[in-house]
Amino acid sequence: MTGVRALREIPRERGSVTAELAVLLPAVVLILVAVLVAAAIGVAQVRCADAARAGARAAAVGQSQAEVVELAQGVAGPDAVVSVQEDGAWVQVRVVAEVPLGPLGGLLEVSAELSAPVEPGVP
Repeated sequence: MTGVRALREIPRERGSVTAELAVLLPAVVLILVAVLVAAAIGVAQVRCADAARAGARAAAVGQSQAEVVELAQGVAGPDAVVSVQEDGAWVQVRVVAEVPLGPLGGLLEVSAELSAPVEPGVP
């Protein structure tokens, strides 16, 4: 009797997988978009940190500010804003970039700054 009973219950559950998929698919897509945006933000942050490090090292060994900005923008991207400050025995490079949030809309600003001592013998 249980075999007959099981056969009668099958048609009532028909289409439930489709309904569940229709409900869960937008949530899965939203989570995927959030993960991709978070990855883009992380990559931009690492690029800014690398650019600040490279720029500070270049400034510490005596390269001009224009060369330092060009080097840092080459690492962080052409849209990055690079500022160089020299304060006696130290140089500081700050790199700021904006990351588009894709379908979420808007921009997020990421930045990094690094200070390095000026190398001895550098004017």
